[in-house]
Amino acid sequence: MKVLFAGTPAVAVPSLDALVNAGFDVVAVLTRPDAPTGRKRILTPSPVAVRAAELGIDLIHASKVDADTIARIASYEPDVAAIVAYGGIIPKAALSVPRHGWINLHFSLLPAWRGAAPVQRAVIAGDDITGAATFQLEEGLDTGPVFGTVTEAIRPEDTAGELLERLSASGAVLLSQTLSAVDAGRAAPAPQQGDVSLAPKLTLDDGRIDWRQPALAVNRRARGVTPEPGAWTMWDGQRVKLEELALRPDVKDLAPGRVRVDGKNVLVGTGSHAVRLGRIQPAGKKMMASADWARGVAVESVEFE
Repeated sequence: MKVLFAGTPAVAVPSLDALVNAGFDVVAVLTRPDAPTGRKRILTPSPVAVRAAELGIDLIHASKVDADTIARIASYEPDVAAIVAYGGIIPKAALSVPRHGWINLHFSLLPAWRGAAPVQRAVIAGDDITGAATFQLEEGLDTGPVFGTVTEAIRPEDTAGELLERLSASGAVLLSQTLSAVDAGRAAPAPQQGDVSLAPKLTLDDGRIDWRQPALAVNRRARGVTPEPGAWTMWDGQRVKLEELALRPDVKDLAPGRVRVDGKNVLVGTGSHAVRLGRIQPAGKKMMASADWARGVAVESVEFE
């Protein structure tokens, strides 16, 4: 079966590898154009583009699936298109190009968390279980019938990045199995059942910590926005990044946002009890251990906003 693969970030690479290793004929890869990265804003190919080049697979770079892109896709005569975090909308005109349509690997248990940031939203919401689903792509936002799912427990210490890494591996296996079933004529997608929740793309504002919230909510938000867009707060009129917040339910006498050093621990008050701050990146500096930062400032006067 000839497969067009569409994907862009690193979490899509395991799926590409899984399809190649399973013997599918991946005829081309659709990915986003090179994008500026790092402080010097150097144009860099996507992780999927890099892996496709290593595998010797033809690349289609497109920020939008327009008429020209659709024509290029059609020229490969794919039997099916597999899509994993491509980062763009697939228009109706493209959906019917492969005879088996487009099959999407989505990192949630649909219809929960439809949208661009399902793993991040699940962590922020405090879900205990999430997973991945393969479904038939249609015009609606992640609304198509589901072929199969895998589940994954959300651990208390999981960041969105760590959870997504595990799901990218188990999801790759699921995608390969789904395409095998489609190729064999055994696939039977079922309509989505259950409550719908939406997972819009995270913005920088989603990473701001509200210290008036309970510590559990603060911790979940920090983990849910790690690594991107990252947790942050305001201090002395500047934005500072935060990492590795941990619950300290034994400390309940700190006002929200107030900072205190307790031995080797830097504690911050919330709306309930304190959290321990693991790492901090003040404006213009590198990320550092919070204890190192605390030695260089008058912590007793610090209050995060």
